[in-house]
Amino acid sequence: MIVCIVAVVIILILVGVIIMMMRAQNTVGEAEAKKEKRPVVVLPENAEEVAEQIFSDDEESEGVPLSYQVTMNSTWEFEDGKSESSNAYVANSKDNETPVYFDVVRNDTQETIYQSPVIPVGQDLSSITLDQDLDAGDYECTLTYHLIDEEQNTLTTVNMWVMVQVKN
Repeated sequence: MIVCIVAVVIILILVGVIIMMMRAQNTVGEAEAKKEKRPVVVLPENAEEVAEQIFSDDEESEGVPLSYQVTMNSTWEFEDGKSESSNAYVANSKDNETPVYFDVVRNDTQETIYQSPVIPVGQDLSSITLDQDLDAGDYECTLTYHLIDEEQNTLTTVNMWVMVQVKN
């Protein structure tokens, strides 16, 4: 019985941390307008209070998906900096709730090297040509998904690591 209670508390803690991180990311464009709140460390002593805050019906979280299924490959290969990738693939699963678009930013220079079109729920994108001509090499990048509403307002974001490999 105690093991079950501990397991439930651990699950609540993990869910709480994930949701708090998603809420923190949701404030990307609002940081200049108001002071950003930081996530709270979830402990057994405050798990119930944090869960209450997370699942309360406040206006900020209305319409924000609580989960997002990422479907992509993590290494994209390009023959050269101007050619279409031979293997880049990103899908917006039919199990997701909102359309999505994404940006790919080089980790070393913070330059945006690709901006996708909007991908509707249940659709995918595989014809990817970089917006920037890169020299041969490997580039560690961050792919930021923007989960959007009907007016293309960002509800929240999800960041993923991707390696861009340019052969020639």
